[in-house]
Amino acid sequence: MTASSEVYIEGTATDPAVEARAAVEEAHRRLRAGLAAARATDARSGGEGAAAGDAGGSDTAAGGLDTAPGGADTAAGGSALAGFCAGELRRHLSAVDRTLYAAASGAAETRLLVRALRTVTAALGGHVDALLAADVPEAAGEAATAVEAVLEARLAAEEEALLPALAGLPGADLPALVADLLTLAGGGRLDDPAVVDVREIPHGRRHPRIFTRFARLAPGEDFVLVNNHDPKPLRREFEATHPGAHTWEYVESGPDVWRVRIGRRTAPGD
Repeated sequence: MTASSEVYIEGTATDPAVEARAAVEEAHRRLRAGLAAARATDARSGGEGAAAGDAGGSDTAAGGLDTAPGGADTAAGGSALAGFCAGELRRHLSAVDRTLYAAASGAAETRLLVRALRTVTAALGGHVDALLAADVPEAAGEAATAVEAVLEARLAAEEEALLPALAGLPGADLPALVADLLTLAGGGRLDDPAVVDVREIPHGRRHPRIFTRFARLAPGEDFVLVNNHDPKPLRREFEATHPGAHTWEYVESGPDVWRVRIGRRTAPGD
């Protein structure tokens, strides 16, 4: 008998994919509210980002995705907006890139979309850097306005284009990806096992679990899949959704256990 927690009507509020999209939209709402609240705090204090140059932005990586430990604390002596951007915003950008963008970047259907979104993110990171480096309120105000505008465009594109595409992408497990996103955005860490044993997992959940693990791989990394049959259908799915982006090496081929090393190529065709 199917567990009651697994019973839902597709497309309704109880559908895990719908719940996942709602969770991302709620995270976006919190980002918008946090940004607005930080700007309001700075406005009341007499100058937006007046001391943003003390926020420690030089310690962050190019592109604005990575944040140093305690990123928000490094901006404690500066503006509220600088602290928000150095901490919560950058953690969110990095979390989305490692989960939703990573899962969609290797699929032919969504590769160009992710490329465009990463270009927008790079621009957003540049505006954040300008905000953190600003030493006069006027420059900080201009950077803050740019951050707000570019962030809004990025969030809208994710809600209107990326999330629907991921929901229909073969092999993508949107609920699992969103759960990982929220873990990373909250400052947590993901469990990235070197071995993924799916023999005890129901058949309908195996491929999404495997593709979710693949999405976490950096170029050149791999994991070992353990299965109780030759995963030829999975290989065809990889070839269809991640052509030229993955490696596939049989480590053990039956008769009872199959082990396959699956990796992400450092570059297509390597």
